[in-house]
Amino acid sequence: MFDGLAGLVIRRRVAVLVVSLLLAVAGGAASMTLFGKLAAGGFDDPNSESGRAVRTLSSTFGQGQPNLTVLVAVDGSVDDPAVEATAGKLTRELSEEPGVENVTSYWAAGKPPRMKSRKGDKALITGMVTGDDSTAQKRVAELADAYEGERAGLDVTFGGNTKFQVEFLEQGQKDAQTGEAIAIPLTLVVLVFVFGSLMAAALPLIVAIVAMALSMGLMWILAEVTTIGALSASIVTLLGLGLAIDYSLLFVNRYREELASGKQTEEALRATMASAGRTVLFSTLTVAVASSTMVWFPLMAVRSMGYAGVLTAVVSGAAALLVLPAVLVILGDRIERGRVFGRRKRAAGAADGEGAAATNGLWHRLATLVMRRPLPIATMATLFLLLLGAPFLGINIGMPDERVMPESSSARQVATAVKEDFVGSGQNALVVVAPESGSDGKAVEGYAKRLSLLPGVAAVRTSTGGYAEGALVTPPDERSRGFAAKGAVYFSVTPASDSPDEAQQLVGEIRDTKAPFEVLVGGMAATNKDASAALMESLPYALGTLMLAMLVLLFLVTGSVLLPFLAVVLSLLSLTATFGALVWVFQDGHLAGLFGDFTTTGNIAATIPVILFGLAFGLAMDYQVFLLSRMREEYELTGSPTKAVTHALERTGRIVTAAAVAISIVFLAFTASDISLVKAYGVGLPLAVLMDATLIRGVLLPAAMRLGGKATWWAPPGLQRLYTRFGLREEANPQPQRKERERTPTG
Repeated sequence: MFDGLAGLVIRRRVAVLVVSLLLAVAGGAASMTLFGKLAAGGFDDPNSESGRAVRTLSSTFGQGQPNLTVLVAVDGSVDDPAVEATAGKLTRELSEEPGVENVTSYWAAGKPPRMKSRKGDKALITGMVTGDDSTAQKRVAELADAYEGERAGLDVTFGGNTKFQVEFLEQGQKDAQTGEAIAIPLTLVVLVFVFGSLMAAALPLIVAIVAMALSMGLMWILAEVTTIGALSASIVTLLGLGLAIDYSLLFVNRYREELASGKQTEEALRATMASAGRTVLFSTLTVAVASSTMVWFPLMAVRSMGYAGVLTAVVSGAAALLVLPAVLVILGDRIERGRVFGRRKRAAGAADGEGAAATNGLWHRLATLVMRRPLPIATMATLFLLLLGAPFLGINIGMPDERVMPESSSARQVATAVKEDFVGSGQNALVVVAPESGSDGKAVEGYAKRLSLLPGVAAVRTSTGGYAEGALVTPPDERSRGFAAKGAVYFSVTPASDSPDEAQQLVGEIRDTKAPFEVLVGGMAATNKDASAALMESLPYALGTLMLAMLVLLFLVTGSVLLPFLAVVLSLLSLTATFGALVWVFQDGHLAGLFGDFTTTGNIAATIPVILFGLAFGLAMDYQVFLLSRMREEYELTGSPTKAVTHALERTGRIVTAAAVAISIVFLAFTASDISLVKAYGVGLPLAVLMDATLIRGVLLPAAMRLGGKATWWAPPGLQRLYTRFGLREEANPQPQRKERERTPTG
């Protein structure tokens, strides 16, 4: 297969490059309008009880969740006659705007206290912008441009969920561009140090740019057929740049080894494709499979990350196996042009054709040291990783809100003002929908009184009036009629507290309260509670799929029964630092200043650990694939478990370390994002990569393989035959084992 692919690229190298360039240009052009097709949010489960409540509210009552909140601030009092006249005019103008419905305000609604701030210097206008997400976002942006700012003595600021979505998309696009602008030049510097020549250093970046452009183009197509979340574009950039560099580093390094051994260009490329090409393919499958498990989750934001991860991994792998070889064939030995540093001397025997590795390198010495004292060294390393992960035991799960945005966000400013300056504004009201309540007024009234007696409820309003503490406080009026329609009724429940945790607790209490008819509880708190539950329910399926797929894939690369389990356990262990830092920094606020200005909320959005696990586990396995592939090659050459470890570590040590540093720079560049969710990925992903590339690869894996000895490579005869036929080896036709006298490392 790989020899045939190499032959195709050699014969059609110009065509491959031309087609790739045209596709990349088309993808880049499409990406210019990609963010207009993406959807902000997506942190809810549409099939949950809260999702059904929202749909019933819309279809039966013609009521949508208010998505527009306008904060009006004045120097004096909002009750001043001049302010009232100007604000009334503003309310009327907004209500007459196309695509805007149900507009009301403090002044138009009879001056309810809940729509006036404690100091009396701010008041609210609310409404609903109609249409799908894209239409509503565009309309809100237009309205904000027309009305925001100073207006005849009024300071007008637009907020609400749709405004939040607009700013989220805009900020996401800006952050992606900023991350690329930081990561690409820094990565080029690292690559120059790794390869010593400008030409060789430029190749991974060329592949990365082609891969990202193609991925963005494919995301544009995908967004035409399904809903894609805004954060997925950042994942395309993160993974596209990182994986393309990873794969290219491995491929170019192996190609240079083959050239240094005396092979000509085409022969060196065929040998590289048969060895490193197989590893790139397997690594691509590893990251793609890990990412694909996120599609189990019903939340659009998480599912979109899965789509983006699979697509980006496949495109990056394809670019490394097609575009890069075509460029290498054209360059030949000119890959060394633009040399900045002198050519690195090769250790004796490094290219002797038998896979022998240098015996005096740093990684060889480290592996030898570890295998002399495997148990105590492995114990210390494991305890260290567990210590780093300890803060994760105190995680407090929540859902993202406006605080993930920077303080300059107008949506955040409005939401903060409503929470801090207004009492019972109704912005966080829960909705209880009874689709088949009939016309039994007594049953409706009895249930409303029962709800108003709950400790966390401030007020309940429905078709029979308003209730508080079990009593009718507001007789039914004209507005009450809107709470009943088509044999159904709904209840608006105002929580006594604006605390998200207390609101979610109230959701559970309402659902536990006996009702005379079927009810559906909706509202933001119910949506967040249901979303968290959906994540937990889907998690076992995602983990089960991931583990099974990884075990199968790792068997195909190692031919061992034990090594796949060992690799999975070690990859999980490498994530401890990531999840510990996630809580320590983003929940508890320690060292938060190192990663830019963001607000610690006291909890972690439930989506972050799920997405980080899928991405970070795939990347951790990616580096283990690099090492295990080379170990299998060395084991087939020598038949020695210890030599397989020491030789493979030395042969891959420098390049894998360089790849880990390069991809970590890419990820760290995204801590410059002003969205705290993206910052979390920018901190968590490099930690996972660096832990795997250092402690796991250099300490725990060698120690475990030393303790296991030849048993680590064992497989029953039936599976051995399966591996012989379908296994993904580093070499297409491995040489017979060259038996060497085993020398056990000693102290």
